[in-house]
Amino acid sequence: MQHDFDYIIIGSGFGGSVSALRLSEKGYKVLVVEKGKWYKATDFAKTNWKLRKWLWMPHLRFFGIMKMSIFKHIVVISGTGVGGGSLVYANTLPIPKTNFYKSGSWSQLADWETELKPFYQLALKMLGAARNPKLFDGDIALQTLAKELGREDQFEHPDVAVFFGKEGQEVKDPYFEGKGPDRSGCTFCGGCMTGCRHNAKNTLDKNYLYLAQNNGAEILAENEVVDVVPIDNNDGASGYKISVKSSTKVFGKKKHFTAKGVVFSGGVLGTIKLLLQLKQKSLPLLSDTLGDNIRTNNETLISVSTLDKSKNLSKGVAIGSMLHTDENSHLEIVRYAEGSGFWKLLHLPLSNGKNSLTRLLNMFKQFFRFPLSYFKIYFRNSWSKSTTVLLFMQSIDSTLKFKGNWFGGMSSTVSSGVKPSADIPASIALTKKYSEIIGGKPTSFVLESIAGIPSTAHVLGGAVMAEDSSKGVINKNNEVFGYKNMLVVDGAMISANPGVNPSLSITAIAERAMAQIKNKQKDN
Repeated sequence: MQHDFDYIIIGSGFGGSVSALRLSEKGYKVLVVEKGKWYKATDFAKTNWKLRKWLWMPHLRFFGIMKMSIFKHIVVISGTGVGGGSLVYANTLPIPKTNFYKSGSWSQLADWETELKPFYQLALKMLGAARNPKLFDGDIALQTLAKELGREDQFEHPDVAVFFGKEGQEVKDPYFEGKGPDRSGCTFCGGCMTGCRHNAKNTLDKNYLYLAQNNGAEILAENEVVDVVPIDNNDGASGYKISVKSSTKVFGKKKHFTAKGVVFSGGVLGTIKLLLQLKQKSLPLLSDTLGDNIRTNNETLISVSTLDKSKNLSKGVAIGSMLHTDENSHLEIVRYAEGSGFWKLLHLPLSNGKNSLTRLLNMFKQFFRFPLSYFKIYFRNSWSKSTTVLLFMQSIDSTLKFKGNWFGGMSSTVSSGVKPSADIPASIALTKKYSEIIGGKPTSFVLESIAGIPSTAHVLGGAVMAEDSSKGVINKNNEVFGYKNMLVVDGAMISANPGVNPSLSITAIAERAMAQIKNKQKDN
């Protein structure tokens, strides 16, 4: 049967972009469907006060690069746009420790640490990984904390997806023998997470997607997939009919395409939501474990604002340093560019406790004990210049489950272990020490301070690997149980807790998945 495309890829993040390039290299005709917009460097918001260019809230006609999704147990920050999460993430590319490969539903399927090693190296090369060369005020304070804890040897400059040439100077493609776009040296402005306006951040539209387009891959932006229906056979052996609609227009006709294969790469929130809907109608053979084994890296995000006007905490790359605080945990310094102070409207004094009443009382105690300090934080100081965000992660495992709800969205329940919590004693203790070093006060997102609901930028799982459909959604080659030529290649496939930023791991596993697919056979 003749199809419009050999493969249609749903989503253009780390998994989708790898799939687009490698499939196009193998001779396949590829279409990438992305609900977000195309962004050039000059299109990004100068500060996060420019909400229409920063936040993705279509019902308000905001078509930016960052989306916030609130669930009962977690607040998820994710990326939207051509290039997916790479547009808004903090650039870090760490390789997980051994426990990641030996835990979770995938642990017995392969010797993952050995098998993925070459693909991690390939991913680092493709993403232009480089060691952060400079430390600034926020990083130096973390280095001081490392010394105080006696863990100076556990402090490091991370590998980041940034081009460190001469600051602001444009050069010909430094990565792909001239086949990629021109690049400019990082200015260390701290604006990575509102979108790099200086052409220094190695986002996916500058490597994988750029090269895929050169191979003939097509990208359909501002559209989202609403249905995937097997043609003729229930298992998709004859291909699929894919229906899409505009994600930015109120009115618009649906488009329909056919493809031999489908790759789901819309991130956890996109892929799991869509698959849960499709399981109820056009893809009933999907595993009943769909939506289970959702992980969050056991994170906390706590802001600390200094009252020392000599410090500039906005200077540097988004994450320029990290400290391994114990064998299961680490702490990273996160920053926004000067002028990006929107977050202060959603932050309250850090408060912990077992229930909302206790947290509220503790929060008001902080207000009354230090009224002048909080007045300066909220009304006098430049929030981003005086504030760093402490990102604390743990590889300790606990899982959630996402289910479809009556409103067409998803809701969360606890699956195994304890529910995610913003009240992690180790994180609170580290925050206190860091606050003392920079002479600051801690605040956190309003739902953390009042409801104890933690935030994460690294939601994972929901379509995990396993030996059969009773334990997972996909096999070790990312193929969906029950269907032919259907794969899940994004954060939803991550089957254990990496305890670090997962972008590199998603890229490496995607590279391995694509390596298993044979080249297209030419018609005689």
